[in-house]
Amino acid sequence: MSALHITKNNFQQEVIHGDKPVLLDFWASWCGPCRMVGPIVDEIAAQRTDIKVGKINVEEQRELAAAFRVMSIPTLVVMKDGQIVEKAGGARPKDQILSML
Repeated sequence: MSALHITKNNFQQEVIHGDKPVLLDFWASWCGPCRMVGPIVDEIAAQRTDIKVGKINVEEQRELAAAFRVMSIPTLVVMKDGQIVEKAGGARPKDQILSML
């Protein structure tokens, strides 16, 4: 499965009311560290069927970025049952991202 493009329009359905834990990647196209983390997040999305992976472009989805208090990007958030259980800022290697799950 590939990473989902999360917007304020599908956030409730895909993240809050989803049946799996969700890894969210807050990013922007101009962000160098985001471009490093993006392929890792895509790889996790393709390999892990037990979770959902979503990407939130902070330039397009300012309301969601504000709701999650995203102050720097990339920011990775893990949600379970509609609640934030992990949050980390900055580029991270794949093993550290997986350990958040």
